[in-house]
Amino acid sequence: MKSFDIKTKIYFGDNAMDRVREIPYSRILIITDKFFSGSSMLRIVTQPLSETNKEFRIFNDVVPDPPVEKIVNGVKVVLDYKPDCLIAVGGGSVIDSAKAIREFAVKMETGLNIALIAIPTTSGTGSEVTAFSVITDTANHMKYPLVSDSMLPDEAILDEELVKSVPPNVTADTGMDVLTHAIEAYTSINNNEFSAALAEKSVEICGAFLMRAYLDGNDWHARRKMHVASCLAGLAFNSASLGLNHGMAHQLGANFHIPHGRANAMLLPHVIEYNSGINVHSRMQKQYPKQVEKYVSLARLLGLQNFNTITTVRALVNWVQFMDKEMNIPLSISQMGNITESEYREKIPAMADAALADACTATNPKVPTKADVIEIYEDLW
Repeated sequence: MKSFDIKTKIYFGDNAMDRVREIPYSRILIITDKFFSGSSMLRIVTQPLSETNKEFRIFNDVVPDPPVEKIVNGVKVVLDYKPDCLIAVGGGSVIDSAKAIREFAVKMETGLNIALIAIPTTSGTGSEVTAFSVITDTANHMKYPLVSDSMLPDEAILDEELVKSVPPNVTADTGMDVLTHAIEAYTSINNNEFSAALAEKSVEICGAFLMRAYLDGNDWHARRKMHVASCLAGLAFNSASLGLNHGMAHQLGANFHIPHGRANAMLLPHVIEYNSGINVHSRMQKQYPKQVEKYVSLARLLGLQNFNTITTVRALVNWVQFMDKEMNIPLSISQMGNITESEYREKIPAMADAALADACTATNPKVPTKADVIEIYEDLW
């Protein structure tokens, strides 16, 4: 028996931020990063709190790829301040941090009841509606995806006003993260009709609006659509989980600090080829694995239907590479220019082991071996 539910209430569209005035909480801890807390954008959140006589503090000790020690700092602040609500305002790292901070704080102190409201400032992770939180062990260069329904935010507020200052390179990275979430949720062994519908709509929106948002950050319609696509993909993979692409991308981030969305974008063509078994040398077959049919369906959604199964999957791979190129995302590690070949290849075996142990890899449509993962990492160079 399967089940599907959406526990997070989502506010979106015109005047979505008006929800901050209405929240039924009186003692609030705002969790964000130093960039957002030092910007004028913070007033979008603090002003309605002040005007409605809410007490609040700001915790801004959050960094990308949140390390365990930063989570510990946040837990200490929560246990000291005892808020009745956390408002996480930021990208995936901020929202992931807030989830983990609340999770550990309520487990450490009996009777502590804290609501969590997530307000994303990037259109990428979908973290505002997922039960996942990715935490980094910096000493061992490992990323650990934590998964628990208790980490789901109670509310999410989607307002494209908060992504207006996102630069093109971040729009590209986060947008390709959305696409990867949707594709992996769609092909996951845990996929279902509900998650599939959400993933399909997210892919369709990415095809129509990601490039527009990248080329013109003031295209508010495109910004709003990508903000919604990110949330839809988050809902999809919260139900269906992800796959090898994310399992491998986590290791690239932990070892080389490659932004998560960029790592996903670079790996995606290689993982589609691996999962489908279709590359430039493939010949037609009588039957294909189920995931091949799914890749073909997604290609059709993007208007990429071609002569046959092989050429259609190849068209999908080529389209992903085209998007990477057009948005200045490197197609290989060597193109990045800041990682030497020797240091990259030296870490491949350990990264392969970690990728296989990653929780995301467990729902990949094809069961990879260590040799398979090593080959993909090597091809990525």
